[in-house]
Amino acid sequence: MVCDFCENKATVFLTQLVDGKMTKVCLCENCAKDRGVTDPTGFSLADIVLGGALGAKLAESPGPPRNVRSCPACGFTLEDLKRARRFGCAECYTVFREELNALLRGMHAGHLHSGKVPTALMARHEAERRLSELHERLDQAVAAEHYEEAAGLRDEIRSLELRNTDKT
Repeated sequence: MVCDFCENKATVFLTQLVDGKMTKVCLCENCAKDRGVTDPTGFSLADIVLGGALGAKLAESPGPPRNVRSCPACGFTLEDLKRARRFGCAECYTVFREELNALLRGMHAGHLHSGKVPTALMARHEAERRLSELHERLDQAVAAEHYEEAAGLRDEIRSLELRNTDKT
């Protein structure tokens, strides 16, 4: 593959959705550095693609008023977030909570995790759920004065708790 900006061999390949269309850019190492792709503060493929005269024209065209709200801790603005694709500090998460929630809902179809869980974590969660259920049944058995059942539940709880402490 050849760099989209010069005739050198492309080593950096970028793909991004811009205005609902997939845009691909191939860059050589020098062009990638010149356009800030290797900059750890982040970049936008749209800035690279639209960076020439078209990008300057878009920057001059009047648009919606800029959001001037900024983080009191670091001065980061919502525009900085959109440009750098990361926050300036931990306080930014609180300041821009509403915008972040909307972004996450759009990207992940929700804001709660519902994917895979590590096996060890799942086993621990299941053991905690089982213990909670046994404690509830024990309370009910004692309240109903079913002491033999309560003793069996107590022993099962001790056994589970002993196994859990051995694993940690």
